[in-house]
Amino acid sequence: MSAPYLAERLQGFGTTVFAEMSALAVATGSINLGQGFPDTPGPAEVLDVARSAIGTAHDQYPPGPGTPELRAAIAAHVARFRGLAYDPDTEVLVTAGATEALTAAMLALVEPGDEVVVFEPVYDSYAAAVAMAGGVLRPVPLTPPPADTDGAVWTFDPADLRAAVTPRARLLLLNTPHNPTGKVFRREELDAVAEVVLTAGLLLVTDEVYEHLVFAGAEHVSPATLPGLRERTLVVGSGGKTFSTTGWKVGWTCGPAPLVAAVRTAKQFLTYVNAGPFQPAIAAGLVLPDAYFTGIAADLQRRRDVLVGGLREAGLPTISPEATYFATVDVRGIADDDGLAFCRELPHRAGVVAVPAGVFWTAEHADLGRHLVRFAFCKRDEVLTEAVHRLTRMGP
Repeated sequence: MSAPYLAERLQGFGTTVFAEMSALAVATGSINLGQGFPDTPGPAEVLDVARSAIGTAHDQYPPGPGTPELRAAIAAHVARFRGLAYDPDTEVLVTAGATEALTAAMLALVEPGDEVVVFEPVYDSYAAAVAMAGGVLRPVPLTPPPADTDGAVWTFDPADLRAAVTPRARLLLLNTPHNPTGKVFRREELDAVAEVVLTAGLLLVTDEVYEHLVFAGAEHVSPATLPGLRERTLVVGSGGKTFSTTGWKVGWTCGPAPLVAAVRTAKQFLTYVNAGPFQPAIAAGLVLPDAYFTGIAADLQRRRDVLVGGLREAGLPTISPEATYFATVDVRGIADDDGLAFCRELPHRAGVVAVPAGVFWTAEHADLGRHLVRFAFCKRDEVLTEAVHRLTRMGP
């Protein structure tokens, strides 16, 4: 049934399953491992700057592209960790989270009917952003590894990637580290992406918000560092995941000046500006010592291991991620191969809430993710311990 008044291009983008699952958590008193946000505060060095900025001139409109100190900190941070040089005045734009950066990029760069190539499963805001721009999504499926096989990773067939690029293709939208799978694209995979982008003359937008939440054995490579790609790539980042401040919505995009100027044109008519007191705080976070960034990854990896171990002990076959906040469970043979049904029953069976991963696949490939469920492990130790306890006591 179509939604009244809603434009045709947004039909199907109704209330998300995240809202349903969160409401179910409240109604049943369950532990919510569905939504991916931390439940601990960020570093004091960041929070104290925000507190000090409130009640000052930072409460008013910051400059449209972002404060000079934050843009300079972003440029220095990217140079420090990725070896890429960006001019903070013309090649860095501060946005209302990574979501606005991605949406503004689609609105600025995609004409109605243009095709946008993505890897699937795909974070839900991508499809909506492409639809708002009048674009068409061209998904390339990622194949999950066997569950409970340590070291196995999600893969894709380069032939599928090449086949997804038609004469109408305008842009490739890449997420690495990848949500919801936790995959980190390897250099040889990025080489295949680069070949397609350069051969077809595509633009590349790469969402790297989980860049610092990568676990042992994997390494994040920014696609913009590959030969020939910097000149046609927008790199999207965010302080939310790195500093446990997801509600502040401070994101950014870096790229060649003409691409950033195009995105700025769209962005200025969305939020205009945002997060005045939080911009100096994120700037302070970006210059923290290396030990902070390695420490948050190591701590999150420990939490991953707690949850993955508990899920497996509970008899739930689990794909352990290489990065991000999320582990994936294969419910085939447990819930009629239906992840949504499993998630609706789980609060009553175990007092834990997860999210059916099938929502991250397009309708044409829905069967590929129907049997998968996503659990978040970016929670306090006591929360994860109790969730594991409940899951391992779960009845059939």
